Amino acid sequence: MNQPSNSFALRAAPDVSPIGYSERNQKYWMRNLFVCVFGSFTTLVSLSMLLPFLPLYVKQLGVESQADVIQWSGVAFGATFLGTAVTAPLWGRLADRYGRKPMLIRAAVGMAVVMSLIGVAHNVYELVGLRLIAGLVGGYASASTVMVGTQAPRERAGWALGLLSTGALAGNLVGPLIGGLLPGWIGIRGTFFAGGAVIAVAALLTIFVVKEDFQPATDAKHKAAAASATGAPRTNHAVVGALLATAMMVLLANMSIEPVITVYVGSLGVKPDQLARIAGVVMACSAFGSMFTAARLGALADRIGGWNVIIGCLVVTGLVMIPQAFVHQWWQLAGLRALMGMSLAGLLPAIAKLARHAVDESKTGQMLGYLQSAQFSGQVLGPMIGGQIAVHLGLHSVFFATGSLLVACAGFAQWARSR
Repeated sequence: MNQPSNSFALRAAPDVSPIGYSERNQKYWMRNLFVCVFGSFTTLVSLSMLLPFLPLYVKQLGVESQADVIQWSGVAFGATFLGTAVTAPLWGRLADRYGRKPMLIRAAVGMAVVMSLIGVAHNVYELVGLRLIAGLVGGYASASTVMVGTQAPRERAGWALGLLSTGALAGNLVGPLIGGLLPGWIGIRGTFFAGGAVIAVAALLTIFVVKEDFQPATDAKHKAAAASATGAPRTNHAVVGALLATAMMVLLANMSIEPVITVYVGSLGVKPDQLARIAGVVMACSAFGSMFTAARLGALADRIGGWNVIIGCLVVTGLVMIPQAFVHQWWQLAGLRALMGMSLAGLLPAIAKLARHAVDESKTGQMLGYLQSAQFSGQVLGPMIGGQIAVHLGLHSVFFATGSLLVACAGFAQWARSR
């Protein structure tokens, strides 16, 4: 953020501190980053671990027909992402007003309580309602993005956000593996209690380890002084729109094939008794690939610029989508999905880095909240759009459509960059 000159500060506002929020908190950013990585990992493990046994739990809650079990499982799983998409901008705005640490504590404590309550649900309606509440009051990973994105030094923001993204991706990858083991040892309901306990550990670390120097009155004066010095608001709406659209496309592209990936893997000659296992491996490959490159591509964005990484990753991802329509073996699809994950990983850290600087410092929390909302919207819309394309145009058309959208989004990003 542009700082007022010393002469201006002495003449017009001698009592205003020249140090803004980011500068004051840079001494805490590394310790906060590692707590946020751990908290994002644990909360996403707890949210994703129910994937292997969710249909079993729905059936245990009294749903009998196979069609209803599938339908309610999908609704229960998507409810959390819908809730997070709705409330992320609100929590971001409150983070700007009351501080980033309170939002982290709210998310961790809220998710620990709700996750435990899911273990005592009596019917499928309570399950869906509690999953929705988990999204509405939770969002630890979203709150972490706001804290890390506003505290990390500008020259290391890409790397920090990439490392945070790696923790979230690892949680989504490890969660289903744990969910396949724990219910056999402690039962389905006990698994939810275990998930709540792990999130409670993250909450305690957040309360006692995370540090924040938040001074709303000082920051408000600092904002006013900076605005007077620069003479113009910093928000670039073309850039903001491009970043939000790109963030949504990242998750939309990754999730577009999810509803039919088992069917597609089955068409590649996989035996029925191995279909579920092989489909799970293929699904995990994109997250596995992203884990290897998220921090590296984030650091690359620090060196060569966020726009270069965004445009390059969009083009590469779009091109890697196309060959997925022509594979003949499941391992070929898995390899291409891993490559796609490696290129997708560079997008979110670079987008968050640019979003931080696209608006005034006092609005970065709100902006990053909108960014999280766009991502979760893509996670909700991706399976819906992919499923409709597969039904009306065929399985292969999903890859062509998604790849074309990504390349078009790269063109849109290039236009926004010129603005």
